Amino acid sequence: MKQVVHAACPHDCPDACGVLITVDNGRAVNIQGDPAHPVTRGFLCAKVTKYLDRVYSPDRVLYPMRRVAAKGIAPQSPVKSAPATSSDFERITWDEALDEITTRLNSIAAEFGSEAILPFSYGGTLGKLGYGSMDRRFFHRLGASQLSRNICSDAGETGVISVYGANISTEPEQFRHSKYIIAWAANIHGNNVHLWPFIEEARHNGAKLVVIDPYRTRTAACADWHLPINPGTDAALALGVMHVIIKENLHDAEYVSRHTLGFDALQAKVREYPPEKVAKWTGISAADIQKLAREYATVRPAVIRMNYGVQRSQNGGMASRAIAMLPCITGSWKEIGGGFQLSTSGAYELNTAALRRRDLMQSSLGRPARVLNMVELGKALNQVEDPPVKALFVYNSNPAAVCPNHNEVIRGLRRPDLFTVVHEQFLTDTTDYADIVLPATTFFEHKDLQDAYGHYFLQISNQAIEPLGECESNVDLFRMLAQRMGFKDDCFSDSVDDMIDQALDSPNPRLKGMDRKRLEKEGHMRLNFDGSEASSKPFLPYADGNFQTPSGKAELYNDRLKAEGLDPVAEFVAPEESRHNSSAKSFPLELLARKTNNFLNSTFSNLPSLQRMEQTGLLEMSRKDAETRGIRDGDPVRVFNRRGEIQLKARVDGAVSPGVVAAKLNWAKLTPGNLNINVLTSEKLSDMGNSATFYSVLVEVELFRGSPDAQSQVAPVENQRPQRG
Repeated sequence: MKQVVHAACPHDCPDACGVLITVDNGRAVNIQGDPAHPVTRGFLCAKVTKYLDRVYSPDRVLYPMRRVAAKGIAPQSPVKSAPATSSDFERITWDEALDEITTRLNSIAAEFGSEAILPFSYGGTLGKLGYGSMDRRFFHRLGASQLSRNICSDAGETGVISVYGANISTEPEQFRHSKYIIAWAANIHGNNVHLWPFIEEARHNGAKLVVIDPYRTRTAACADWHLPINPGTDAALALGVMHVIIKENLHDAEYVSRHTLGFDALQAKVREYPPEKVAKWTGISAADIQKLAREYATVRPAVIRMNYGVQRSQNGGMASRAIAMLPCITGSWKEIGGGFQLSTSGAYELNTAALRRRDLMQSSLGRPARVLNMVELGKALNQVEDPPVKALFVYNSNPAAVCPNHNEVIRGLRRPDLFTVVHEQFLTDTTDYADIVLPATTFFEHKDLQDAYGHYFLQISNQAIEPLGECESNVDLFRMLAQRMGFKDDCFSDSVDDMIDQALDSPNPRLKGMDRKRLEKEGHMRLNFDGSEASSKPFLPYADGNFQTPSGKAELYNDRLKAEGLDPVAEFVAPEESRHNSSAKSFPLELLARKTNNFLNSTFSNLPSLQRMEQTGLLEMSRKDAETRGIRDGDPVRVFNRRGEIQLKARVDGAVSPGVVAAKLNWAKLTPGNLNINVLTSEKLSDMGNSATFYSVLVEVELFRGSPDAQSQVAPVENQRPQRG
């Protein structure tokens, strides 16, 4: 008989959709959005609509495998060989796989110390258990190196927290009440699609949508006003907007007086950023900066949806901090449909300490293990560490595709003395370099607890079908490994339900009334914001102040930033690789290493049904930059800097302004020359949060003349001293 199972999409997207999976005789036959979920509202994105193609793909990894061929390509080879296929591996049993893994890990720990083992994971699933529970317990008990998971969001979140004290935002349902909506580096129509209907409802009622983005995204194409900004200059624009608002007394003096700290210092700072000066950095005219400031301050309610594109610049933390100040000086936090949204994740406060058990490190090391930053994987694998990284355990991620400085990452993964295990659903770029590949479940095949960073509904994601083949969930995999390693701690016997109960056992008052049984029955529950479990009253987190900073106010001046060498108010510092610095003499074009609309980071890249929806292998450039270089639409081009080069096809279409080029992330093995755009990106860290700087990259472009499989091994870009605005 058919049954409908409630689940939740765990992929790295703010929408965290409620999902209904129809199962017939043990096989999933349909997937749809949950019509009862107030944000999902019955529809899914194009990616997840086709999720059955992923679950039942003939390319799924369904059993453990051991490598029998050389990793990737031979060292010094100028041409990449064919990507790894199942013929590079032999099928083995789970017992054989677990025995080999535990034997190798024990041997490495005995010879080099347990910190020579590095787990590597990120947002392949954001289910609370799949993302971080039994896996963290295992590596903490083992005494492995800790991984700083900073590649995506930390710069922006750190910047916002420096003002608000927490990542708590305007709820998406309130956007329907807005009259002025700024999408700041937010391609809502492409990767936050469940916010879009609320914006369309607002526009139907007279709201204006403004998009600030260096690329003409789907959202920009639909907007009432698109402001193409130069990459990495968002802090300057925010300070210039505040210059106009404060100079013309358009700020909310009462709200500022009652609920902010450091306004006088901000007022003095923004005098340094008049529109005429800001226009030279941003590429936005002084008149448009003034218009934006006046409209934002006077058309009420006004809301800013800022996404993570802002913080992928070297000054991304400060840019996020400056933008987050805007609703504090206008007082738009007081209004339904006003405020700001980056992430809602700070409201959940689940008991992740109980899930992850950092205290287990004491059992093996007697101290916290060292921390390595995932952004610097190439450095960690190739430079002399103490101890050196001798084992890499990858799950929930595809570092050979997503990490910056691709050539260095691959050089490290190719090391014959590096023992690499990958827990995966498909043979990705990273499995090309794995010694052992283990089969992983999809969210159809296991149970989990799901929060969100784009709304305030907590969900249970129920298991819909039995795992395909010999696939195992992250929870079950690391429980088995703990047993093989002889770890006797009780926590390794916890069931999935036990851990969901532990996560919900939190003092957070917003979780009042929530337990596993209720979530299983109801599917989703809204966080409890006012003491009434069934309340649907709009959540206005900072209408009356109540910021979660030490002062209890929005900190427009933050003295703690001084210790980090940062301006305690805000400032614009040009990225080292930008047209505002001397680096541009050799490489004059700023590269946007963009995400696609129809893949999610590197996830979904290999599915034919989604590949048909996405044009890849392109370099988008302005007509002016193309003509200067004798390039026409469709020409093969060489894109290069001192880190590497890649062959792409020119698309001369006006999606970017002169001085800017753009290319999309894809699997390396699916890109000409078997390289992806990260051969050009660097391991430089952001000013706050130590995140990746994918959008602070300079390149040059020329007509391609050579073998399509040729690749260049080149020296790193020299460090340049940043210029301060």
